[in-house]
Amino acid sequence: MRLLLIGAPGAGKGTQAVRIAEHFGLTHLSSGDLLRSHMRAETDIGRSVKSYIETGDLVPDAIVMDMLRKPVVQASAEGGYILDGFPRTVDQAHAAYLVARELQVQVQIAVHLKVSQDELIRRLTARGRGAEDTPEIVKHRLEVYASKTVPLLGYYLERERLVSIDGAQSADKVGDDLIAALTEARDRLHLDAANA
Repeated sequence: MRLLLIGAPGAGKGTQAVRIAEHFGLTHLSSGDLLRSHMRAETDIGRSVKSYIETGDLVPDAIVMDMLRKPVVQASAEGGYILDGFPRTVDQAHAAYLVARELQVQVQIAVHLKVSQDELIRRLTARGRGAEDTPEIVKHRLEVYASKTVPLLGYYLERERLVSIDGAQSADKVGDDLIAALTEARDRLHLDAANA
């Protein structure tokens, strides 16, 4: 199964991605974690993204796609992936789809964790990881998410399957709902493939 996880900052993507990966035997690919490990290892990619990450800007699409290509192909060969953190815009999604389709590794199901703005602000300011979790910056990050990433939901609704889950529940309940919905979606994918 090849999954994409969509959710605002603070929606619990990291927690749920790990659970889904463990349950379905998928590789969890977090674009943020991969970028940070490239920076630590001081690879060419790491050096080229350092300035973007330090200023809080989005890393250029071409760099992220280049970085994800090998892990996505490898994960697909080993049973599938759950991708978290990319694509973040419809343009990125379309570019990624064209590359992935050629490699036969495109996303099959997009998963959306729905959480209200008030709850996200509460979670992010409570978490207080430092400079990026001040109320002003949290509000800005959520505005960027609303304008850039929310349109992805319509894109995936038309193109693939979109599964939406209430992300404001307890982490365990969200995980249980996700696993139930994904099991059903996976069974439908197998059925469609068998009938194709």
